[in-house]
Amino acid sequence: MSHQKPRVAVHKFSSCDGCQLSILNLGEALLDVVGMLDIQHFAEAGILNELAPVDIALVEGSVSTPADVERIQAIRSVSHYLVTIGACATAGGLQALRNAVTGDSWSGQIYAKPEFIASLDKVSAIKEHVKVDWEIWGCPVDSRQVLSAIAALSAGMRPREDQSKLCQECKQHQFSCVVVSKGEPCLGPVTRQGCGALCPGVGRGCYGCYGPAENSQPEIFLAALAQAGSSATAFKANLNGIYNNIEPYRSLAREQTDHE
Repeated sequence: MSHQKPRVAVHKFSSCDGCQLSILNLGEALLDVVGMLDIQHFAEAGILNELAPVDIALVEGSVSTPADVERIQAIRSVSHYLVTIGACATAGGLQALRNAVTGDSWSGQIYAKPEFIASLDKVSAIKEHVKVDWEIWGCPVDSRQVLSAIAALSAGMRPREDQSKLCQECKQHQFSCVVVSKGEPCLGPVTRQGCGALCPGVGRGCYGCYGPAENSQPEIFLAALAQAGSSATAFKANLNGIYNNIEPYRSLAREQTDHE
């Protein structure tokens, strides 16, 4: 990159804005970030120039409408690197739950005049429509991971990725295993670390906010849950959440839905 400051844009598609807010919530550190970057577009922060050429485009949200398809292709054409941030952008997010429903019956249950709603048949991740150079997982993402990725890409290096299981973070923090001690349907053994084991730290099972870990095999873990007295049904129900549209979660999540 020839520019002294990396030109960065932050874009929103179908999402809750949580990943953008995780960046804005840096507090005082945000002032340092602004000084290091040339932010061209960030609607949440009041900076509007969506199709400005940039070195790095951060994209939050899933593709849910025909207009989304056109927008992401236009953004890709003016971005040197395109990085997806969060569950919605990397895997479809909660919006992808409607992929398990046939037809458009869901829209009539939500909207008074569904005939005016322009939606694609399926909600999809950004990478199903354009080339994605890097993915940052989480719901929401960890702002430190976002800044680390920007720094690495700006230097022409590959960002660091850690797909280790959440159980490793629990051990580092010396948290008691909620599966063993409380019979909680925890997704920690099949979820990548990154959140600091927030839920197990307060005695709750992990909900899989950071997506599948390396070599995740949730179907094998079901047997261990049964031995620990935890509910396999509840475990499968948790899979049917923000990463419901990505393997290996999807198969078991759909199996749970089919039996209800």
